[in-house]
Amino acid sequence: MIAQDIAILLPEILLAGYAMAALLFGVFTGQDSKGPLLVWVTAAVFLALAAFIGLTGQGVRPAFGGMVVDDAFARFAKVTILVSGAALLLMSQEYMARRDLLRFEYPVLIALATVGMMIMVSAGDLMALYIGLELQSLSLYVIASLRRDSVKSTEAGLKYFVLGALSSGLLLYGASLTYGYAGTTLFAGIVEAASTELSLGLLFGLVFISAGLAFKVSAAPFHMWTPDVYEGAPTPVTGFLATAPKVAAMALFARVVHDAFGGAVGDWQQIVAALAVLSMFLGSIAAIGQTNIKRLMAYSSIAHMGYALIGLAAGTALGVQAMLVYMAIYVTMNVGTFAFILDMEKDGQPVTDIRSLQMYSSREPVRALALLVLMFSLAGVPPLVGFFAKLAVWQAAVEAGMIWLVAASAVASAIGAFYYLRIVYLMYFGEERDALESGRNPVLWTFLVGAAAVMVLGVINLFGIEGAAAAAAATLVR
Repeated sequence: MIAQDIAILLPEILLAGYAMAALLFGVFTGQDSKGPLLVWVTAAVFLALAAFIGLTGQGVRPAFGGMVVDDAFARFAKVTILVSGAALLLMSQEYMARRDLLRFEYPVLIALATVGMMIMVSAGDLMALYIGLELQSLSLYVIASLRRDSVKSTEAGLKYFVLGALSSGLLLYGASLTYGYAGTTLFAGIVEAASTELSLGLLFGLVFISAGLAFKVSAAPFHMWTPDVYEGAPTPVTGFLATAPKVAAMALFARVVHDAFGGAVGDWQQIVAALAVLSMFLGSIAAIGQTNIKRLMAYSSIAHMGYALIGLAAGTALGVQAMLVYMAIYVTMNVGTFAFILDMEKDGQPVTDIRSLQMYSSREPVRALALLVLMFSLAGVPPLVGFFAKLAVWQAAVEAGMIWLVAASAVASAIGAFYYLRIVYLMYFGEERDALESGRNPVLWTFLVGAAAVMVLGVINLFGIEGAAAAAAATLVR
């Protein structure tokens, strides 16, 4: 029995073992010069595990008495997390090395955070959920403040930690209420207790757990940490925060509401819909006044989490499928965008002011065109893949009878298009300014152009993601 459980959790165990071995290797060699090697090895381990999970996983397999569940939903989320994590590691290597930030702890912390995310998306119990969530969070608090000589980076890590502790408290209080009224921490037991009529205690437990999870996906009004942490953290860390942890938190949110509170769809639907509306409008409106591209991407992420939550609010298998497709496309768009941001430099120093992009197209036409495609896709302009991501969640909401939510998101999307198109306007029609240095990192160029190509070519069949997301959603919503 234990052997079966270990076999189910083998990817997580292997990654945790690798992280500990890498940590010991870094400590005993005592040299941060091993940082670049560990980055490449960690990225290779991520990709190998993603291939292993994608090719060998099948069926629904519970482990440790149902505390952990391996199913198509968890596997879809894990592959997305691992691939995006590998991409950000590869993109960050030169940036971190040139600024003396590439210590051996960096890839180790990324690996440990990823272990936490993989546990999160497979959680079948409130305790497993919390263990995965905290392993991810504690690692991210450290890498957010990795730039020790920067006040902003230290402030970012401290804000993230303090507000993260508050959200963990809310989630724990909700979990304790749920346990008290359901008599179990297993999702299978909670869904039975909530299937007849949701008691007041379970309802409060659901509300507090939702608040804690909303913080992790940076949904309004629990978004307050996002702009400051995105701005203060080193740019590769910001890129990582904007991709893999978002997928993990959104998948965990879906797992909790469907597996633990699947019998009370009408109750949590209202919570999720309210979070979606607040996030879409706050993210779209607040980003308009931003000139720092990292803060702009923070508000962009808040708005996009709102759009993804529309799929979850539908409360159906089609809604979960749309949410998974949206998150996969969102991660791809962000990987490409942060590949561009990482290459924004002048005199060897990173630049984050969007006004430095004025007439950028005249100097770097290919890179400018790639960013234009990504900005249009983020704005949801047809016929790019970003439009089909929004169309998927809209279709799910319409089928669930939530036409008002679709109308609200269309308005928010129109507002949000302004700040994406402003970047395009500056690149093509702005006033000539001191030029940014030409992009010289082939890895970043590859990811930027590759992501833009995916946005164009993906309209054919979304590279098969839709079918995988449908299979994943079918295992979660039964």
